[in-house]
Amino acid sequence: DSILRITSRLRPKRIIIVSSAPQIRFPDCYGIDMSKMNDFVAFRAMVALLKERGEENLLHEVYDQCLAQLELPRRQQTNTVQQLYDRFTQREISDKIAEIVTPQDILPEVSVIYQTVEGLHEAIPHHNGDWYFTGNYPTPGGTRVANRAFANFMENKNVRAYV
Repeated sequence: DSILRITSRLRPKRIIIVSSAPQIRFPDCYGIDMSKMNDFVAFRAMVALLKERGEENLLHEVYDQCLAQLELPRRQQTNTVQQLYDRFTQREISDKIAEIVTPQDILPEVSVIYQTVEGLHEAIPHHNGDWYFTGNYPTPGGTRVANRAFANFMENKNVRAYV
């Protein structure tokens, strides 16, 4: 059973999940093997929101942009996936995440609250490793992985975005 199902047996009115980290939105290619976009609940929430709003065509537009970026030299590439997240507030994505992770048969309302990137920077000001939250990679290889991971998602390829 999930922790939400177990907690709901106590009959609370509301369950609040609080994360000390921001939403993980992008692959990490610098040591942690997180390179499949569909593994990120924030990504799945963003895609669901696009579909709900009838903006699924943006996925295809960004896919085409990713493919074009992958043809460029690494240092010229930009992370085209960021624009999809920019369409939504952190709260909108968090609310959709709550829907995704909540079992259908439990009664309490579930909320998910994430640390903001700004709050993370304030908490640890001398650490700049926030690329899996922001998509702002410190190297061209990271940007390439983000574009490749999105292309893999669109092509239904369940493979790592890097070798």
